[in-house]
Amino acid sequence: MACTVVLLAGPSGSGKSRLTRQLGVPQLRLDDFYRDGDDPGLPVIRSMVDWDDIASWSLDAAVTALCSLVEHGSARTPRYNLSTSRAEGTRPVITDGSPVILAEGIFAPDLLEPCRRAGLRVLPIWLDRSRDVNFVRRLRRDLHQHRKAPAVLVRRGLALRRSETAIRNRAVALGFQPCGMRRARADIGELLEQVGSRS
Repeated sequence: MACTVVLLAGPSGSGKSRLTRQLGVPQLRLDDFYRDGDDPGLPVIRSMVDWDDIASWSLDAAVTALCSLVEHGSARTPRYNLSTSRAEGTRPVITDGSPVILAEGIFAPDLLEPCRRAGLRVLPIWLDRSRDVNFVRRLRRDLHQHRKAPAVLVRRGLALRRSETAIRNRAVALGFQPCGMRRARADIGELLEQVGSRS
């Protein structure tokens, strides 16, 4: 049975993780592929690491993990701690024969072409939600999880809000379909039903 990789993109705080939990399909957390905070090659802006720059993240490792999940049904991925900015061990990811694997994170748009070149079947979705809603949800979540110092979270959140339109436009240009939570849930559910009816 062919397995489809759903690349779920959208700004931080747009509800990607919540949608993944609702769907109950195997998930690859793209945030687990960030590079450690003491990596000397990390991109820096105004003496702060720019975690929104693709150079802060390992694209090749993420593609390798997705290929392993599709081909073998399992992969071992880093267990990244955002509050300490480093990987702390690994975690197993198992598909249990699911026809869908959902990979979510802010760098999902950058995975589309590499995944296609690797021969993977991909459904690219951009979660479209209000910038103000995203800002509030993101800040509430990050403060609750103590991801960074509050001042850093506010500053980063405002910068993300300003950049959302450009990031969305780039994702759409790359081939992502913009849709709300309900439409995304329906599209992925339809994919699951179609595959299930053929099995």
